Amino acid sequence: LHIRAAKEIEVGIKKVIIIFVPVPQLRQYQRIQTRLVRELEKKFSGKHVVFIAQRRILPKPQKKVISKYKQKRPYSRTLTAVHEAILEDLCYPAEIVGKRTRVKLDGSRLIKVHLDKTQQTN
Repeated sequence: LHIRAAKEIEVGIKKVIIIFVPVPQLRQYQRIQTRLVRELEKKFSGKHVVFIAQRRILPKPQKKVISKYKQKRPYSRTLTAVHEAILEDLCYPAEIVGKRTRVKLDGSRLIKVHLDKTQQTN
C-alpha cells in the first residue's frame, strides 16, 4: 500500500491530518481504516486522521476549441463527481443517506449531509 501525500490542516480549533492514497488502493485502505486511524490518532495525539483518494479533475471541454484531450471526459473526472467522492471518503465508515443543499441569498451554499443512524457514533 502506498501513500501519495499527507497534509495537515486546521479545522476550527482541531488539527486534521489528511492522507492521500491512490484511487485503486482506496478499498484496501478502507478495510483496515478503523484500526489504522485509531493507531495514527494515538501516535499524533489530539489530531484527527482522514484517508482520501487522490483524484484528478479535468477541465470542462470548451466548444469550438481544439483541446489536447482527444477523448471524452469521463464523469469520474468532473468537478462534481470528485467532490461527491471526497465527501464519501470523509465519512467512510458511515453511509450517506441524504443531502440537503441550502443556497443563501448571497449565493453561498450550505450542504447538510445525513448519515446512517446506525453508524452515526463512529
